[in-house]
Amino acid sequence: MVTMFMCNSIDAVSDRDFVLELLSANSITAVHLSRLGEEWVLWASEEFGFLTPSDSVSTGSSIMPQKKNPDPMELVRGKSARVIGDLVSLLVLCKGLPHAYNRDLQEDKEPVFDSVKTIVGMLEVSAEFAQNVAFNRERIQKALPAGHLDATTLADYLVKKGIPFRTSHDIVGRSVALCVSRNCELQDLSLDELNSLSPVFDKDVYEFLGVENSIKKFRSYGSTGSECVAGQLDYWIDKLNISRES
Repeated sequence: MVTMFMCNSIDAVSDRDFVLELLSANSITAVHLSRLGEEWVLWASEEFGFLTPSDSVSTGSSIMPQKKNPDPMELVRGKSARVIGDLVSLLVLCKGLPHAYNRDLQEDKEPVFDSVKTIVGMLEVSAEFAQNVAFNRERIQKALPAGHLDATTLADYLVKKGIPFRTSHDIVGRSVALCVSRNCELQDLSLDELNSLSPVFDKDVYEFLGVENSIKKFRSYGSTGSECVAGQLDYWIDKLNISRES
């Protein structure tokens, strides 16, 4: 239990720092939830198609009955503006007040109650939505090669061979340009084609090419490698006591 001591009675009755800190924390949380909501709304769109919300957390269109709109996360994204607005309201309320208590401070209650109520609702809705979506693994897998994601690991390969990164960057850039001209992926280039760009390339280069091989090369703590992400998932499953079947 933490006990707060106010060393000055005038300050004690006039500041609302403890409320501003609460509303600031709520606003930061709301921004994170809004960003997550934005991502899920995009992923649920026809253009991405990475996830499909269940009927319990989606609504149809008034014109297109086949649509499954992720309305809960759109609302979460919108509610973040309200939480941020509550913080701004209280900041503006406090900014022009002289010290000691002023009657203006009776206006601090509404933004506080609204902020807490709204952020709790946002958390509940986000959690419910997360438990009622299905990911389209085939669509995600198909989208991964776009943009030559393995270009980074190809540059790392050259660096491991003793090529300075600046030079490696140029070689990989020309390799990608060759792929673009041929409408293929880096892993589709023959060893002879790669050697025409740099004699350093050897057959072990293909261990660094392709989405799956590329991802496996990221092993540092907190990285996006498969093993690291699996470890992060295990940590949060245990931390939050989530059933592994859910």
